[in-house]
Amino acid sequence: MDTALTCSALLGLLVFGLGLWVSALRGRTDRVIGYDPDPGDALHKAVRAHGNAAEYAPMMAILMLAVGLREPAGWMVWTFWAATTSRYLHAWGMIGGGPLDRPNPFRFVGALGTYVTGLALVVAALAA
Repeated sequence: MDTALTCSALLGLLVFGLGLWVSALRGRTDRVIGYDPDPGDALHKAVRAHGNAAEYAPMMAILMLAVGLREPAGWMVWTFWAATTSRYLHAWGMIGGGPLDRPNPFRFVGALGTYVTGLALVVAALAA
């Protein structure tokens, strides 16, 4: 359960940290709502990274905590870490990886890892 709690907290840190980054960029750019449609614009990338994290991180945290309550197998504990790392890689690829209209390996690996580990968490939650 300690790993599930730690990974869930790290996912929360990611969501709130990205939200804070969006707010800071809005203050710097005097943009209260919306963002420039340019996929290379820092605010555009930050808003999309935050939105994407907010879409996946909460469900992953819930699944980790649910599975973590049941004394998960060692491979499942590693899945918690892989899922958390995937979300951080994805966010890094969104913010630091050039324009969003171009492929980025961090974003790709983060997204793929999110889907694979997310499905593993669902299966583990259903199997117990």
